[in-house]
Amino acid sequence: MRAALTNTIIIIILLFMIVTAIKSTIAHFKGEGACCGGGGTQKLIRPRRLKKVLSVTTVHIKGMMCDHCAARIQNALNSLEGINAKVNLNKETAVIKSDREMNEARIKEVIADLGYVVASMEEQK
Repeated sequence: MRAALTNTIIIIILLFMIVTAIKSTIAHFKGEGACCGGGGTQKLIRPRRLKKVLSVTTVHIKGMMCDHCAARIQNALNSLEGINAKVNLNKETAVIKSDREMNEARIKEVIADLGYVVASMEEQK
């Protein structure tokens, strides 16, 4: 009798753990998980309207796993003065428009500080 009760408790605990894991996995694949330290949805900072665009640069970024990752990078870039950035998770890129000379080292630093890797940067003509 005691062994049956113990086995029942263990099975209930395991089922609870499995259900919790499945719910977390579903949320992750919907882009609502916490794969990158966040969780849920993130509000995007509205990009600045630039009066005059002096440069357009495409940045190839490695390490983005979900919409939250892309939103974190986009918000960080758009918080920089003179920058209008749009991040595309599927293409693993950020298109950055600037109304001043682009500081590539600063762009790389901001992205690296978030835990992502800049694979390459190419200025569009």
